[in-house]
Parts: sequence; C-alpha cells; structure tokens
Amino acid sequence: MTVRAGWLLPEGQTREDTRLAPIGTMAPEGTLTTRDGVIAGGAGLAATGISAMQVQISTGRAVVQGTSVQGSYPVTVTAPVTLTVPDGHAQHPRIDVVILRVYDTLYETTQQDAVQLEIISGTPAASPTAPSTPSAGLKLWEIAVPAGTSAGTGGISWATALTDRRRYTSAYGGIIPRGYSLSFSGYYAGQYRDNGTELERWSGSAWEPVVKPIKWNPLPLPAGLTSPGHSPTQYAIHNGRVWLRGEVLHTTGGSIANGTTILNFPGAVPLPVWLHLPVGVGTIGNGWPVAALTGRTSMTLNLFQGAVAPWSIYLNGVSWAP
Repeated sequence: MTVRAGWLLPEGQTREDTRLAPIGTMAPEGTLTTRDGVIAGGAGLAATGISAMQVQISTGRAVVQGTSVQGSYPVTVTAPVTLTVPDGHAQHPRIDVVILRVYDTLYETTQQDAVQLEIISGTPAASPTAPSTPSAGLKLWEIAVPAGTSAGTGGISWATALTDRRRYTSAYGGIIPRGYSLSFSGYYAGQYRDNGTELERWSGSAWEPVVKPIKWNPLPLPAGLTSPGHSPTQYAIHNGRVWLRGEVLHTTGGSIANGTTILNFPGAVPLPVWLHLPVGVGTIGNGWPVAALTGRTSMTLNLFQGAVAPWSIYLNGVSWAP
C-alpha cells in the first residue's frame, strides 16, 4: 500500500507499517485530542502539477485527528500519489482541496477501513471559497480551478493555482514548525512554536517572543544639553534590568551651572552604576570623577572652573536592576 495508517485496520498492520507511521505522544490540542498536521522534514506531502489536470503529492508523514473519542491516526505516504482534478465549471471558478483522509468503519457509515489522498471539489461561484474538511481529514493544499478549465483548454496553471495549506505538528514538548497559518492558540503554558523568524512561548493566554525585543523610551535632557540624532538618550526596562544608551552633549555657550540635573532616571537606582566624565570637565553629584548612583533618581553635574563646551557623556551599556 502507498498510503498507510497505524492502528486503523482491525488486523494486518505490519511491523513495517508500525515503523513508518509517526507513533508517539504528539502535541496536544485538548485532553484527548492531538494537533494534527504534517511531520516536518524535507518536502513532506508537497504538491507538484505534472500534467494539465493532474497533481502529484510527494511522500511524507502526518497525524490525522478524528473525533475526541476516535483519537488520532499516524499516517505515512510511502510513494508519490497522482490525483486528477475534475474539469472546471462552465461559468464560475472554484477552489478544490487536497486532503489526507481516514475512513474507519467503527465511527462512520463507510464500508471500508482505509486512508487515502483525495480531492474535494468546492462549489463554483463568482467568489469561491474552499470546501470544509471532513472529520478525520487533514487539509494539505488548495487548488484554484478557473471556469472552463480542462485538458483540452490547456489545463491548470500550476505555478499560480496551488496554495500551501499544510500545517505542522510535533511530538509532545517539541517546537511546532511554522505552517501556513499562525492563527492558533497554544494548548498548555510553556508550549513553543517557530513563527518563521523567532521562537515563541505560549504564556497561557498569548504567544510571546522567547527573546523579547527591547522597547526603548526617550530620556529627556534639561535645557543646555542635547543628544545627537544618531545617538539619542534613551532607557529601557528589559529582562529585569534598566538600560541606558545614547550621548549627552554640551556643545554651545560657556558652562552649565553647578548642581544641574542632567539625567532623570525612571526610578531609584538600587545598585551602583558608574558613569564616566571626560577628563577635566567636572564631577558627578557626589564629588567623584565617577558616580555611584545607588538610591538616586537623577544625576547632577558639578563642572570644574573653566570647563566649557564642547564635551559629552556616553551612556551606552549602562544598566541596573530595577
């Protein structure tokens, strides 16, 4: 057999069937249901147009979920399968779907225990939609079938007709690979997925980046001080720490009055943070060439006599725990 399912046939499952089928505890969707989908690796269950009205589905493995009582079926396709698309409607386009479907006589009226790749034709319409996927079916591809399409009229333009609808699954605790859609919830706090560019973790209510981006906020400066456009003074609260970056500039006009506040922090600094002034400019706050800012919410500057513009203070890399 080309398309096989584990734990479907009442008798006759071979040892080879068992080895090829993806058996094991897969990513859950509920207490008794499994996230169905393709097992990633290579180009599993890829679609290729091979003639005017025929599409070929490549080898691959998947998990197909039935009802919660029915359970899930591990499925493998061991050789490429060719499917024929019915001719197009005379007037309207339609969307067909390629699915991997399990038939089980214990749960439906069909008189067969089988698993197969098949095409379900959609309803022709001016603005067609894809047909729904039946229970114990896994959608793989959509095929846009224009009105009047047939082998005699040149057939389907496969380069534009195929839309990938494969979603992926993984073993329990594994990272779910990116599929055609990210519009699904996680099913337990601590579950991971790859969104195509970075890892995300399900918090219990939302997908959140594993490495959270830094959100920088402006750090205003008092009159007489500026920061260059390429290095503005900013702060961020990230991974349990407060970070500063940017450059404080004093470029014009004599000096700044002693005791001038030059930075206002977003909260009291609980740990020592050291900021360096250029040699010959002055001291920061407590009279030292560098400032220990423990417990402070701002930084003041005392200039040496004759210390005039230009000078600058660099904040890049300074941080403290909030």
